[in-house]
Amino acid sequence: MADTAKTPAKGKRTARSKAGQPKPEASKAEVKPQKAAQKSVAAKASTAKPAARKASGTSAAATSSGKKPAAKKRTAAKAASAKTPKAKPAASRNAPAKPWLAHYPEGIPAELGELPYGSLAELLVDSCRKFADRTAFTCMGKSLSYRELDRLSSYLAGYFQSVGLKKGARVALMMPNVLQYPIAMMAVLRAGYVVVNVNPLYTPRELEHQLNDSGAEAIVILENFAHTLQAVAGRTQIKHAVVASMGDLMGLKGFLVNFVVRRVKKMVPAWSLPGHVPFNEALRKGEASGFKPVEIALGDNAFLQYTGGTTGVSKGATLVQSNVLANVIQNELWFRSAYLNRPRPENPVLICALPLYHIYALTVNALMGMKLGGNNVLIPNPRDIPAFVKELQHYDFQIFPGLNTLFNALLNNEDFRKLPFRNLLVTFGGGMAVQRQVAERWQEVTGCVISQGYGLSETSPVATVNRFDAKEFTGTIGLPVPSTDIAIRDDKGKDLPFGQVGEICIRGPQVMVGYWNRPDETAKVMTGDGYFRSGDMGTMAENGQITIVDRKKDMIVVSGFKVFPNEVEEVIAAHPGVLEVAIVGVADEHSGEVPKLFAVKKDPALTEADLVKFCKQNLTGYKRPKYIEFRDELPKSNVGKILRKDLR
Repeated sequence: MADTAKTPAKGKRTARSKAGQPKPEASKAEVKPQKAAQKSVAAKASTAKPAARKASGTSAAATSSGKKPAAKKRTAAKAASAKTPKAKPAASRNAPAKPWLAHYPEGIPAELGELPYGSLAELLVDSCRKFADRTAFTCMGKSLSYRELDRLSSYLAGYFQSVGLKKGARVALMMPNVLQYPIAMMAVLRAGYVVVNVNPLYTPRELEHQLNDSGAEAIVILENFAHTLQAVAGRTQIKHAVVASMGDLMGLKGFLVNFVVRRVKKMVPAWSLPGHVPFNEALRKGEASGFKPVEIALGDNAFLQYTGGTTGVSKGATLVQSNVLANVIQNELWFRSAYLNRPRPENPVLICALPLYHIYALTVNALMGMKLGGNNVLIPNPRDIPAFVKELQHYDFQIFPGLNTLFNALLNNEDFRKLPFRNLLVTFGGGMAVQRQVAERWQEVTGCVISQGYGLSETSPVATVNRFDAKEFTGTIGLPVPSTDIAIRDDKGKDLPFGQVGEICIRGPQVMVGYWNRPDETAKVMTGDGYFRSGDMGTMAENGQITIVDRKKDMIVVSGFKVFPNEVEEVIAAHPGVLEVAIVGVADEHSGEVPKLFAVKKDPALTEADLVKFCKQNLTGYKRPKYIEFRDELPKSNVGKILRKDLR
């Protein structure tokens, strides 16, 4: 398949674009020419020297002093490969073999080549013009067309400009999956600001930390969570608060929706934010003041995506325009494998049950969905499975990103199993390991194979993924996406042979430039040759398939023997009486550590003795849980990932 490694020829484009103009002309007219040729992302992504860099007032150390360096012409390869100070060029090491390329789907290039856009804003505006009359997002029965998204986002961008926000300002978005989110996200990006995604269920302490750490000057927040902001607003740099309500964009129906949300369901605690502006009023003010397009470079910051990372400290992964743009294109290219033997849908429908403030749904649903001209069906509360399934009944969907706990919950709903899945093309699994029994049941019910992928906030997020034309679930996290190198290394940074367990290290244009204002934390995870140390343990097979073993920090050492919770969990989850399971290590005076099992019953008659017997039949001695505890439910993140740290 040597022909698949060729980079398709594309015209060169400028490194800066004046994006986001609400004009009928094609978005290419918004690009401002410059002398330097622009952006070969991947041809040099594996070999470009990873040096310290600055973009929009930040560096790998992500300084926020406000002192801006002189503008430089930069290629996307340089923007994407910028890492940490004192980094050594990749040429100082032997280039790793790329066995995965021989197993790429037909027509998928090895490298990205020239990026087709100069910024994320240019991509989004281009999609809004190209697919103007299509539906871009749907929520609670209300649809938002690409034309409306273009118009409303320009109004909100104009509002922020009118109150004095300068390019590079950080704007927090604190909303679940509602229509105001894509409007606000696009507004922030096209005005040259930086999106700071905030979990709407944060406590005041968590919100205060993130707002102060990011230096956010403005926030768009759903009124349901405004009381949290009220508790900390005076101790932050927030100057402008735009407050949305569930019924904002629904016309007359919106009054009824807001009445039910506020008065009947009592989902909006009392709040007071002096000087705040309602969402619809901000749109009106922005329309009156007008939006002034700005120049945006590939090296400008786009997102601060907060994560515990590999060290547990909440910090912002600084993702520049080229990082996220490259990952959108990587995903779009990989999606070609879904259409090798099946017709490509003209207007794809994507189910967006994962929160858009999380990097997984942000890139795969919102950004890539817009690149495809698709309709994202937003699910504000996917934990309400009956209501979620009722919503699914209204759509003939083709693309379904999710994660193991969501798939499992849906499969245990009788009405979900009755849905027609005749046009489901792609089920994308990520966020946590997909258990084999869940994947097999999903394929049995839907006829669609779960294609598991892998990534992190620091990688925008997708680094690897299985083919979308697979006939069966592989249990692996697939192959590196185009322009991405994966190395499996030991604690000393030495590359390990095929099949040996080591830390998964990632290099590519989608890898962050560093943690915001945390050069010390950046230095811990970036290597001298430009790899990001993921903190995940895994192996690589000779065909390039990568398998996650577990998080490095979750590994349990029993009398010197390594126990990986994922393996034990998958075995126990196969018991017909078990709904959910988690394994953690607990201290033991004889063995150092031993596994402890937490389980949620599917069969009320399940006993501890049943599980002890099952484990003896399926696990060697040191891997068997020494303690078993039944729970009504397991702690989960807002995405639905089981939180082992809360069980320790």
